[in-house]
Amino acid sequence: MGNRILMKGNEAIAEAAIRAGCRFFAGYPITPQNEIPEYMSRRLPEVGGTFVQAESEVSAINMLYGASGAGARVMTSSSSPGISLMQEGISYLAATELPAVIVNMVRGGPGLGGIQAAQSDYFQATKGGGHGDYHLIVLLPASIQEMVNLTRLAFDLADRYRNAVMVLADAVLGQAMEPVSFVDEPFTEKPFRPWATTGWKGDRPRNVINSLYLEPEELEKLNLRLQKKYAEISAREKRWETVNLSDAEVALVAYGTTARICRNAMEKGRAEGLEIGLIRPITAWPFPEQPFEEALALGIKKFLVVEMNYGQMVEDVCLVINGRGEVAFFGRAGGMMPTPAAIVQEVRKLIGRGNC
Repeated sequence: MGNRILMKGNEAIAEAAIRAGCRFFAGYPITPQNEIPEYMSRRLPEVGGTFVQAESEVSAINMLYGASGAGARVMTSSSSPGISLMQEGISYLAATELPAVIVNMVRGGPGLGGIQAAQSDYFQATKGGGHGDYHLIVLLPASIQEMVNLTRLAFDLADRYRNAVMVLADAVLGQAMEPVSFVDEPFTEKPFRPWATTGWKGDRPRNVINSLYLEPEELEKLNLRLQKKYAEISAREKRWETVNLSDAEVALVAYGTTARICRNAMEKGRAEGLEIGLIRPITAWPFPEQPFEEALALGIKKFLVVEMNYGQMVEDVCLVINGRGEVAFFGRAGGMMPTPAAIVQEVRKLIGRGNC
């Protein structure tokens, strides 16, 4: 790791992308992620890359489709309403198996909402915001250093699986400043892409990138191939962190900024004699079941899911627990954030209900 640099989260993601080999960025301004395209507009030309401020988010995602199809490492960024506009293009990326990195600095909604932090786009990111049976790999950073690390990982995963990857963060992480380090290597090597439309010279079969299948048998073949790939991703790419589970009575479950608040709540609760642990998913899809199985094996029967929404990731937690423990939920939304004191109060309520 190199020297530590004090950077804003949005700028750290942009620099990490460039060091990961991103050479094409298309995007459209929207708060709270505007520093990403601003930074890319300055830095990409310095490394021989291309920056395009598109006329809309719809245009931006389709520009990624074209540039990725031509073999470039590509990225776009936006915030909630803008990501909604990209959904058709994201579905096309899934159908054509084009690698791309998409950053969502989530803001409050629905509608135009507000510019404060939220986690209300979890369903959209993990359940397929566009049409068809597809998945994005979804990464959940909880610090600016982790945004750097996961952005680099996102490009490698996108290329390894020919799949779009979303870095799902929020306005707090995008606007906060923390010291970060970058790996010494300038960027990871882009793999050979024999499928790319780089211009036919007669030395290989012609490459065609297309998502239209008029014959149902051919479309089913595509879907079966995608499902096989998703099964491989699910088996290999689940990531998580656990803290203080060995002696916990209650496990908090949270990601991103909320996980940082929960860590503070855990420390506050333990200082007050409450046995609290933490499960932090780092991938939203594929969702990690293993830490919950480990928690159940340790005798933990109470789980408090904390989100900046009104109940989205909690559904995945309930599917994993499947009646073997009690899953409670505490959420704030619309730009409001849970406090450590409020979380500790919810833990006390959960303990006070007795065993399921």
